Amino acid sequence: MLIHPQIDPVALQLGPLAIHWYGLTYLAAFGLFYWLGTRRLGHLPFAHLPQWQKRDVEDILFLGVLGVVLGGRVGYCLFYKPAYYLSNPLEILALWQGGMSFHGGLLGVMLAMVWFARTRQRPFLQVMDFVAPCVPTGLAAGRMGNFMNGELWGRVADPSLPWGMVFRGAGDLPRHPSQLYQIALEGLLLFVLLWWFARKDRPMGQVSGAFLLGYGFFRFVAEFFREPDAHLGLLSLGMSMGQWLCVPMMLGGLVLWGWGARQANRS
Repeated sequence: MLIHPQIDPVALQLGPLAIHWYGLTYLAAFGLFYWLGTRRLGHLPFAHLPQWQKRDVEDILFLGVLGVVLGGRVGYCLFYKPAYYLSNPLEILALWQGGMSFHGGLLGVMLAMVWFARTRQRPFLQVMDFVAPCVPTGLAAGRMGNFMNGELWGRVADPSLPWGMVFRGAGDLPRHPSQLYQIALEGLLLFVLLWWFARKDRPMGQVSGAFLLGYGFFRFVAEFFREPDAHLGLLSLGMSMGQWLCVPMMLGGLVLWGWGARQANRS
């Protein structure tokens, strides 16, 4: 079995300023989004829409960062520890203590894109269709940060599993490196499928629907190998909180996909 490498969470120390690897993975995620967003402008229908310019990618990135940070933090507090943070509301602001939720970040980004769509007078689903294929690589970068920090480890694995890994702080038994599973599924595989699908002009809403459905499915599968939150454990039907939050995502993706197909048929 493998031993998780003990990586110093601080990548660079400049006097009192400590630059953490986790922060660098977030910067990498935002950089990848910008790079992919500028190339997304060449895809249909955006290549034929003169109002879509490079400055829109910059504005979307700025608003998206706010949505990820604020939504991710509020979502974690509401979904995973509501009683604690209701009793200690000031600790919601303690971002340095950790605690972010993807599903909360997704809702935050959606609200930010509502603002962008209204101020730019663009259809909301058109904006979301633009954004969706640029997101998975950022998710992969974030999961790499989790792996480097040795956090959000997987469930106990069969000792014969060749890549079973012992994580410091998780006992002496080998576990699934679920962060790497999530990098492969929610990050790289979802990106390849979604980028390929979105390169052609699709009915409005279908790219967004494909993202919701694809991420929800891959995250649902990965949760079978990820250790549930200690204070929550497994919930109804033996499913984790992450799996339950993926259910409405997948349903929403199917609805958007079907809605887009019907709109295309009417046209």
